[in-house]
Amino acid sequence: MLSATAPGIDPDAAQAAQARRSTALRIGLLESGYDLIASLPADVFLPERIAQLQPDLIIADSESDARDVLEHIVIATRDARRPIVLFTEDDAPASMDAAMDAGVSAYIVAGLQAERVKPVLDVALARFRREQKLLDELSDTRQKLAERKTVDRAKGLLMNRYSLTEEQAYQRLRTLAMNKNLKLAEVAQRLIDVEDLLG
Repeated sequence: MLSATAPGIDPDAAQAAQARRSTALRIGLLESGYDLIASLPADVFLPERIAQLQPDLIIADSESDARDVLEHIVIATRDARRPIVLFTEDDAPASMDAAMDAGVSAYIVAGLQAERVKPVLDVALARFRREQKLLDELSDTRQKLAERKTVDRAKGLLMNRYSLTEEQAYQRLRTLAMNKNLKLAEVAQRLIDVEDLLG
């Protein structure tokens, strides 16, 4: 859980409001069956602390100007994506857009009440899982496309060098892959590497 206070706000009032929000959030988490493993400040050590703790979910509580908090969270989660829920008072559209671009799964403005925590977290987790599935599918599709381009290039090399048809070149690659117990794309890449080496 993270916190920040806007400039120009009475520190005592901000501290009291922050304490109420923190209490409501903690109660909501406990009532929902979540374990709060740490409450961390948004500072330069946040990425290291998150890497050590390996939380399932990151909940950020920012009184205002969520962008400062987001910078630390983005750095902390760039290598291992996690669902992020941001509770804030910052209702600026630019802040919301920045949060979504940073990977925030739920951006909740005002009205942090204990009974709202579970539904918010449920939606954030569902959205994160859906986005992660889409990203995995996209990555898989890109990988397959790259492999296909590699195989096509290798077929072209075989066709030119040995005057083969496309089907004959494909069968030669396939046979070599089976004999070497390698994927077709791996054999194709090796062939391309040798061709590049020998010119």
